[in-house]
Amino acid sequence: MAFRFLSLASGSSGNCYYLGTDDYGILLDAGISFRTIKKVLKDHRIGLEEIMAVFVTHDHTDHIKSVGSLGEKYGIPIYATESVHIGIDNSRFVDEKLYTSRRILEKEQTVMIRDFKITAFDVPHDASDCVGYLIQYKNHKCVLATDIGQITDKVAEYIRIANHLIIEANYDREMLTRGNYPLFLKNRISNGHGHLCNNETADFLAANFDLHMKNIWLCHLSKDNNHPDLAYKTVEMAFGQYGIRVGADVNLTALKRTTPSDLYILE
Repeated sequence: MAFRFLSLASGSSGNCYYLGTDDYGILLDAGISFRTIKKVLKDHRIGLEEIMAVFVTHDHTDHIKSVGSLGEKYGIPIYATESVHIGIDNSRFVDEKLYTSRRILEKEQTVMIRDFKITAFDVPHDASDCVGYLIQYKNHKCVLATDIGQITDKVAEYIRIANHLIIEANYDREMLTRGNYPLFLKNRISNGHGHLCNNETADFLAANFDLHMKNIWLCHLSKDNNHPDLAYKTVEMAFGQYGIRVGADVNLTALKRTTPSDLYILE
């Protein structure tokens, strides 16, 4: 069966991604409204009954808004680390508390969802806890690395595994510096436990590129301190310095913040 990827939303207003086959799949985060999740999936002929689980990266609102409805009303298991589940329990922004749908996962211990192997790994971010995910299906290795203040050795280890990569390019350094955010917020974003800037993402990917990497999606772009074309060009230029051809050696896409992506059939 084909391996498919869909971004429902990607940005500070909400994050949600789908990975699936022809007849089942999972969600990575659920930080947009339940109604929107249901509609976007339906538009792509994906029913909620096909969603086998939701895997949560961390407990910030833009990643957990609809876990209650998905978990308690529809009986979909919600996987997160124990610390993230505590953060979800304490959040006033979750639409319904988790009880029967709550599932605890441990970092670097693989969870099986039918033919999917899902492994969480540690990433640095200013939440109760935060993880990225490696999702393996047949020969496909897809890595989600979002809300990462810096690319640690552990994050780098997993990125290098991927042949499909969803990675943060949150802000442009100059736009953040010159923008209207208060100083404390600028520091929070850029202090190594906030978000990755375009150049950090671009420089790492270019220096560590391998031809097994087929698809890269730039995610979680800032509304105020970035632009899809700018993020894309920053990575493309870094690749060019290493002789890596976007569109020939690797596919590159900057995901939109509030608009669903195409449904990608991965090869």
